[in-house]
Parts: sequence; C-alpha cells; structure tokens
Amino acid sequence: MIQRTLILLKPDAVKRGLIGTVITRFEQAGLKVAGMKMVWVDSEFSRKHYEPHVEKGFYSSLEEFITEGPVVAMVVEGVSSIEVVRKIVGSTEPKEALPGTIRGDFAHHSYNYADTNNKAIMNLIHASDAPETAKKEVALWFSDKELHSYKVNNENHTF
Repeated sequence: MIQRTLILLKPDAVKRGLIGTVITRFEQAGLKVAGMKMVWVDSEFSRKHYEPHVEKGFYSSLEEFITEGPVVAMVVEGVSSIEVVRKIVGSTEPKEALPGTIRGDFAHHSYNYADTNNKAIMNLIHASDAPETAKKEVALWFSDKELHSYKVNNENHTF
C-alpha cells in the first residue's frame, strides 16, 4: 500500500548539519519526498503537534526543545512508508537504536539521562507511528498545495 508519512528533523539534527545525510537515507530506501520545508515551531504549534503529550510531565522540556531552532518537516511517500521510515529511524530512545538506523548512528541519549537532567531526549527525528497519526500530522504541517505527485525512477521499473 502506498502511504504518506510525516518526518521532522528536529533542531538537534539541523544544528548538527545532518539534514542531507538523513534525507539521503530515505531516498536510498526508495521513498519519495512529496513535500519539504523548514519551520521555526512556536509554542502554539508545538501544542498542536504534541497534543497527546501536553498534560504529561515531560511536555515542557519537549516544547522547549522543539522550539529552540528550526525544524525540517517533510512528507515521504512509498510502499508501507510509515513502517519503513520507522525502521530507518530506529528506536525512539537512541541508546537502544540499532547501528544502521539514523538514531543508532547519530545519537546516544537515554530516557534516564533526559529525565535526570530535565531535558527532552535528543533523538534527532520524529516519524509518524501509524496511518491515522500520519494523516493527521501531514495535514497539520502541510497544505495540499505543498504536497507534490511525480514519478521517481524506481517507480518505472518492474523488479
């Protein structure tokens, strides 16, 4: 099934200059970028994006983190893209992420470290976790006019 999903390169990924490296991982997997932009998230938008977490104890540090610098938001499209993106990204807790995943290769923080220091976990990237979430998040971050349909080379070949 062809799906679209949201990916956010968080301020730590942007500050570390990992934008191109991360995008390359998705393109090399055969996923297509359908939309992309850089956004500086404010508190109001953070609350919309992280709505399920606003009342949780860790939310204030999460909001502080996501609003501290620009975020690269993108929508990728492909066969089972939600599941594929989550595999490429790796475990939400970087210290548990396998080598070869984005978090496994470029991050190392743990929940314990973040909690002990009252910080958000620096895990570089957000990826929608389910079809319903992806649909909601894509609509929050992108208008229909900002999303594009086109063919990439791997769509023209039969394997």
